[in-house]
Amino acid sequence: MKKHIVVVSFVAAVALVAGGYAWTQNTEAPVSTFILLDGSQKPSSALQGKVTLVNFWATSCVSCVAEMPNLVSTYEKYKNQGYGTVAVAMAYDPPSYVVNFVQTRKLPFDVAIDNTGAVAKAWGDVRITPTSYLVNKRGEIVKRYVGEPNMPELHRLIEALLKES
Repeated sequence: MKKHIVVVSFVAAVALVAGGYAWTQNTEAPVSTFILLDGSQKPSSALQGKVTLVNFWATSCVSCVAEMPNLVSTYEKYKNQGYGTVAVAMAYDPPSYVVNFVQTRKLPFDVAIDNTGAVAKAWGDVRITPTSYLVNKRGEIVKRYVGEPNMPELHRLIEALLKES
């Protein structure tokens, strides 16, 4: 029995390390289309050329609401250097709530409504909010955050990615 527990623990540890390693490798951002609040469409290919944070959130998510001021200040800090943010509201979030949230908080970046769930599905079947992906200028995901990012770490990574050509 003890040997079985050790083997299972070892396999679990290897799986955790492998899973973490998989997310340290840059992978191309999935093909998807963001439907912005104004009705326009932004294909994921439009992320190329900028460092972009794609943030999946909901108005009913306490952590999402709490992190939003940090996402706004991060956007404001780096927007003139080639940084962007796309906040993707989850399919279960009523569009009227999203519009109200964006207007009352004056969100300065792109906000999309994923009313079919297709975008969340394409980006790894996102179900936990907030979940964010940092995408480099080549359109590759370089980091995934589940929960609020460590903001100083995020800023350091953004600054390094902005320096890349």
